[in-house]
Amino acid sequence: MSKSSRVLIYLLRRDLRLADNPIFHEIGRLNNQSQKPFTHLLPVYVFPAAQVEVSGFLSSDDQRSPYKEARSEVGHFFRCGRLRAKFLAESVWDLKNDLAKISSGLEIRVGTMQDVVRSLLDGIKQRDDVEVHGLWMTAEEGWEEKIEEKEVKQLMKDQGAEFRLWVDEKYFVDDRDIPFKEPNELSDVFTHFRKTVEPLREAPRKQLPKPNELPPLPNHIPSQHGPFSIPDTFDGTVSALLKPLPKDGEFSDMPSMPPGVESAHPFKGGSTTGLERVKHLLESGSMTTYQDTRNGLLGLDFSTKFAAWLSLGSITSRQIHWMMVDFEDGKTDLGKGASGYAQGETKGTRGVRFELLWRDYMRLCTRKFGTRLFYLDGFRRMDDAWSKFISSPFTKSSNKNKNGTNDFDTKAAVERFIRGKTGTGLIDASQRELFLTGWTSNRARQNVASYLAKHLGIDWRIGAEWYETNLIDYDISSNWGNWQYVSGVGNDPRGDARVFNPVKQALDYDPEGEYIRAWVPELRDVGRGPNGGSKEDVMGVFQAWRMSEDEKKRLGLEGVEWIEKPLVRINFSMNRRRGGAPRGRGGGGGGRGRGRGGGRGGRGNSGGREARTGQMQKAGMMG
Repeated sequence: MSKSSRVLIYLLRRDLRLADNPIFHEIGRLNNQSQKPFTHLLPVYVFPAAQVEVSGFLSSDDQRSPYKEARSEVGHFFRCGRLRAKFLAESVWDLKNDLAKISSGLEIRVGTMQDVVRSLLDGIKQRDDVEVHGLWMTAEEGWEEKIEEKEVKQLMKDQGAEFRLWVDEKYFVDDRDIPFKEPNELSDVFTHFRKTVEPLREAPRKQLPKPNELPPLPNHIPSQHGPFSIPDTFDGTVSALLKPLPKDGEFSDMPSMPPGVESAHPFKGGSTTGLERVKHLLESGSMTTYQDTRNGLLGLDFSTKFAAWLSLGSITSRQIHWMMVDFEDGKTDLGKGASGYAQGETKGTRGVRFELLWRDYMRLCTRKFGTRLFYLDGFRRMDDAWSKFISSPFTKSSNKNKNGTNDFDTKAAVERFIRGKTGTGLIDASQRELFLTGWTSNRARQNVASYLAKHLGIDWRIGAEWYETNLIDYDISSNWGNWQYVSGVGNDPRGDARVFNPVKQALDYDPEGEYIRAWVPELRDVGRGPNGGSKEDVMGVFQAWRMSEDEKKRLGLEGVEWIEKPLVRINFSMNRRRGGAPRGRGGGGGGRGRGRGGGRGGRGNSGGREARTGQMQKAGMMG
């Protein structure tokens, strides 16, 4: 008996867009043919149980999830925190709404890809009039994602149905245009890779138009497998995602939102807001001035904030590129009248392309090094990594430092680091902003990573995992690759020699301490008493321990642990503006670390003037 319905399943992961999506584009093209290989399309998005905690989707409170909690390997944090989960849900539902506008839809599921696909296949198999034509999905680089692809491929093979794995086209340079065949041919130096694909303005392929029509949804869609159920509203989806996650974070005494402060990343997920963001930056002239402002710490438009949409594939790098080309060439009215309009490539738009390429490079490093992305000794396979970094604070050896003594309480130090109570102003401000908003700047990320790995000597993966939990713009390759880079185990040519001095960096990029004062309200009035304040008191914004006893008494900060006993004392004079803390806990000066910065911009030297250009983006890209 011939089947009247032939269903193509499109399994979505981080390709949450309708426009410039090669799979939707091809499905739309085939749909216009008289002889169609399939009659119905079933787009499916799965919240992956290993990465996103899904126990909130249980049908009743007395049921237990068949999956273990989605926690990180080293720090045991929930891998996807509340703010990232909400942004993810917004992105999924934005695509769901876009598909509904062209008479299609998006089915939401939870579990493993293997379990979800098996459930769909079994459910469709029960119908006499329906068959599965095949399943298409986009390839990704993460090791978990590769396992998913193999498992789904085997299921489709067992079914005797088509399986097709598509090239991921959300990046700047298409895979088919990369000038080498094998991953191990990728240079370990970004500059060498960049030169092989320049000029960057000519590198991207054309973007693909979105389809005007897609095949209809199947008449019969198997439901979510037990013991879970899927809410039919956005609010219900968000509620289910947030239900198992602690409202006040993983630890007690986490910071609360300071009065008078607003998030630098107040944006919603989805293609709609992502493309609006690109348009806004062009129309405001912020794209033109990007190279000069990208190291800012406060505000909405000093940096692009593209990473959150790029990481989920809600927008693509080439969409950004071609909108910039239209602006640079004056082809449309978008941005007409703004600085740089119709003046060709500017320093700012060139800088944005540079950062988009860095994102490509981090992805290709993941392809080259595979699971080494998550190893303590990193891409470099550093022989001394296990003695360089203190082991996880959650193991039996957690209270021992790398010399084997018990004079450093690593667990307590990590908890203070997470709470933003290290006693170093820039670090604390960034950590609080991260937890409260899901975002923090490029410049801050560089310093936080260097501080944890090089000033404290603590396992850098703790920081990478905490960023994974909290960052709205979390991306596997960018986050883990950039933490390696700054920590000295990745493909930074300077490696261990680069040490960021967070005091000097704060003075360079936040000279009045406004960023620190905003996010660390305990320090807002430091040096601002009725009689003014001494230089040492003012330096208390950057390192609270430097306040005089009178100033601490005036502000009610006497005896506060993180004020009196910082995790590390970094001696730095405003008069000298050089020197700083050497590596290790407990004080002294700082390493020089000249060269390309540990984040997108700048040299990470603690003495001398930082250059405003560099190769490294923040650990999440394009903040």
